[in-house]
Amino acid sequence: MFSKILIANRGEIACRVIRTARQLGIATVAVYSDADAHSMHVAMADEAYHIGAAPARESYLRADAILDVCKRAGAQAVHPGYGFLSENAAFADACAEAGVVFIGPPASSIRAMGGKSEAKALMQQAGVPLVPGYHGEDQSPELLEYEAGRIGYPVLIKASAGGGGKGMRVVREAADFAAELAGAKREALSSFGDERVLIERYLTHPRHVEIQVFADSHGACLYLAERDCSVQRRHQKVIEEAPAPGLSAEMRRAMGEAAVAAARAVGYVGAGTVEFIVEGDSFAFMEMNTRLQVEHPVTEAITGLDLVEWQLRVASGEALPITQDQVQLNGHAFEARLYAEDPLRNFLPSVGRLVHLVLPEDRARIDAGVRSGDEITAFYDPMIAKIITHGPDRAVALHRLERALAACEVVGVQTNLGLLRGIAAEPAFAAGDVETGFIGARPHLLEAAAAPDPVAVAAAALAILVPGAAQADPWAAQDGWQLNLPSQRRVSLTCGDVSFDIMATPGIHGWALTWEGQTVRAESVEGGVRIDGVRHRLTVLRDGLSVVVIRDGVNLVFVLPDLLSPPKAAHAGSGRVLAPIPGRVVSVLVNAGDSVTQGQTLVVLEAMKMELALTAPQDGVVRMINVAAGDMVSDGAELVELAS
Repeated sequence: MFSKILIANRGEIACRVIRTARQLGIATVAVYSDADAHSMHVAMADEAYHIGAAPARESYLRADAILDVCKRAGAQAVHPGYGFLSENAAFADACAEAGVVFIGPPASSIRAMGGKSEAKALMQQAGVPLVPGYHGEDQSPELLEYEAGRIGYPVLIKASAGGGGKGMRVVREAADFAAELAGAKREALSSFGDERVLIERYLTHPRHVEIQVFADSHGACLYLAERDCSVQRRHQKVIEEAPAPGLSAEMRRAMGEAAVAAARAVGYVGAGTVEFIVEGDSFAFMEMNTRLQVEHPVTEAITGLDLVEWQLRVASGEALPITQDQVQLNGHAFEARLYAEDPLRNFLPSVGRLVHLVLPEDRARIDAGVRSGDEITAFYDPMIAKIITHGPDRAVALHRLERALAACEVVGVQTNLGLLRGIAAEPAFAAGDVETGFIGARPHLLEAAAAPDPVAVAAAALAILVPGAAQADPWAAQDGWQLNLPSQRRVSLTCGDVSFDIMATPGIHGWALTWEGQTVRAESVEGGVRIDGVRHRLTVLRDGLSVVVIRDGVNLVFVLPDLLSPPKAAHAGSGRVLAPIPGRVVSVLVNAGDSVTQGQTLVVLEAMKMELALTAPQDGVVRMINVAAGDMVSDGAELVELAS
């Protein structure tokens, strides 16, 4: 077994590997960029080395810098995590040349399965069923568009070298193909250094089911059941579960044996995942991820195994500890991915400081790489944490997931917590009726929260009226005292589009709060508020002019009026195209003086490993362009100005 390893990754991924290494008595070495100098994985590791600037291409994708740290730190092996260099065959070769063990499959296996086109050709030779498509070497736009027409719309463009939804576009009409192809190639090149793509028929109601395989260097290979990853947004997984609901034992065995055959065909060693598209009783090979997956904890939950420990033992030359017939499945497990993103704005990533973060470690397994006070930046994936629950059956595991999600508290960035809670409570999800279009077919899951109830309104008002501990100085008291007048205070708040004008009168215990014809007696108590004698558990945070009331996992943001702020100018029809998030300008598609139409893409911005197409808000003429390709821009920066 190794005595010291380097983790060539960051965030939640690195923290996950460090935890297992620590249990095995293995010293760990972390690497970090400028943006991660004070991150959780750096604090957890035994040693940490700076390797470059914030952009991944200048730090976490620098194989030379990582291997230099291996040499300086005396690390015997590199665990690449999942993402970044984990499926980079050249990096695996470089590790071997440097005398460092790559904790992953051989470079030959990565090459065979790393390119989706080559992998599909290999599977076709092996007789594994495939989705109709084009996986050839000719990447000319003309041929790719011809093949898309031959396959029949809608089609799916996929980056040949990557995963995680990067470089993936659904094209429903031929007229959109050229633009979507260009965007997919740019995103693939940025994320994986390889712009090649493949084209497949886009199935309308498929399930995404994957098989966890594991092989050692002694010839053993087995599968550890399956995971259903059908609930997705932007082709990225949101909630995963194991085993897949409604899958027969016969189909599980057939898919598992096909996955093992695929792994054996390329001489695989280590942890890998073979992904299938499932419709009805049939399945077709999609791709193989030659690494551990983000969702591996659900497999660990139902098998009782530590897959990172298996990785470390296999990489050090040990044999798999069990055989296929010894694999036992116990109960059901879910994993929910908590992201810093805004579902109401097409899942736009959200950056900022985590002012407040509470995760329910007493109710679920939590895999996280951030803490309260950490920054969510525009440089990396916006995941906050993975919340994993397990139970003796699916119903119990789902109930535990709902309780765990209700106990999550996040303030400082927008999150998908409301969406996760909505999915977990959706009757169709409880019934196991899942497919890749699950979220898109249910727009109500993305609807904004309802107006706050009287408890939340009263709690927000109390945060203004009782901002902290009692003041010893009577002249500093904020109790509404007035000479020869009743003691009263007025509190004005807005929550979304709803305004509240509250009259507060202090009493012996708390305040009498009156608004909209109703009066409640309210006082702050430990862990919540007491309203008309009833105690309610909730969390209240004040940050400047905002008050956040967190109740059952739902954030209600109340805002005080800023009396010193000038009225905001109307933005409708202003002709200004602003950056919705900090990022890097990938391309500017217009010139000053060009006539444009509403909805036309003007600028492509890259942030958090995804591309954002910024479009014209109205018909007009380009008056001014303030950026060029390669520029870094801040949130709200004016990129293009249009004249009517």
